[in-house]
Amino acid sequence: MQDFTLTQILTNLLIATKWTIALSAIAFVGGGLVGFLLMLMRISPNPVLKGLSLLYIEFFEATPLIMQLFLMFFGISVVFGLNLSTWTAASIALTTYTSAYLADIWRGSVEAVPRGQWEASRALGLGYFKQLRKVILPQAVRLSIPSTVGFAVQVIKGTSLASVIGFIELTRSASSISNVTFQPFLVYSLAAVIYFCLCFPLSLWSRRLEKQFSFGG
Repeated sequence: MQDFTLTQILTNLLIATKWTIALSAIAFVGGGLVGFLLMLMRISPNPVLKGLSLLYIEFFEATPLIMQLFLMFFGISVVFGLNLSTWTAASIALTTYTSAYLADIWRGSVEAVPRGQWEASRALGLGYFKQLRKVILPQAVRLSIPSTVGFAVQVIKGTSLASVIGFIELTRSASSISNVTFQPFLVYSLAAVIYFCLCFPLSLWSRRLEKQFSFGG
């Protein structure tokens, strides 16, 4: 057993937290870009594009994130002979996971726009992409903001699963410190508080946005 002061434990956890935040940011930004393309494919009149996007979304929504992490880290090395770092594997797995859910959230927001908006913009002579850009997407974005912000909380919590492939983020760091200090209650309690400080403000913001937009504020 090694003696660690409370300050030392907290400092090490906060250092690891920056990797949790970085991985969350990469997953959310990358997932947002891929998710937007998937959403466009999902609402496309082209049945092939729609089918491919549906297959992608269903796969990543219907399989556990921990399984996706294992497949990305261990499966890729076996099938393609590539040795991905834990950082790369975790980033790709979290990005694909995030993209599937964001695509579904945004697709639902687009479909929530009244059908009359499509018909009215078509009557004005706008083509499909102009309809999307000028009429549909601005309304869909407004509808999707609360759910999108709320999902960011799930992404942050999902990064904890990256510890199973050896990625050193907050949960992995807490486990390592606990094994050294033999103070699991203290260490994991501090880690839980840090997760709470990261997620709770986003949860509050999501609820506030939901109320604001539901009342047309």
